[in-house]
Amino acid sequence: MVTVSIKVNGENRSASVPPETTLLKLLRESFGLTGAKLGCDVGDCGACTVIVDGRLVNSCLMLAGQVDGRDVLTIEGLATMDRLDPIQKAFEDKGSLQCGFCGPGVIMSTKALLDQNPNPTLQEIRDGLAGNLCRCTGYSKMIEAVQTIVRESGRQETAKSA
Repeated sequence: MVTVSIKVNGENRSASVPPETTLLKLLRESFGLTGAKLGCDVGDCGACTVIVDGRLVNSCLMLAGQVDGRDVLTIEGLATMDRLDPIQKAFEDKGSLQCGFCGPGVIMSTKALLDQNPNPTLQEIRDGLAGNLCRCTGYSKMIEAVQTIVRESGRQETAKSA
């Protein structure tokens, strides 16, 4: 067993897990944070996307032991019971998600994109969301939601320039 101590969504947490445990399994099974989903289990779909020390990662590919002492942000850390994060609100307002399976990963990818580049072009938005697969939508409403966030935050005149 390996003891892993991390800060998850601002809260210090620890668990003893087998060394082969992934970050995704640690989050879901040890900490009850089920927002990140197990999709492909090979890092292709983005359903398990979280942010570790400010960097986007596929939690299905990272071992729990690799995050010992690090800071992890999951979809559960974005909102409170009283208030959605502006990214979540924009996705809701635009009807950008249908079944919701890919939603947490797409929203976390959007957060990482806007944290690193608050003024993305259309192509940069597409590139930022490229690691997320969705079977329900055509992605256009997701892109529209990100463009709305950029416009409403005053980050740029239009998020449609490429």
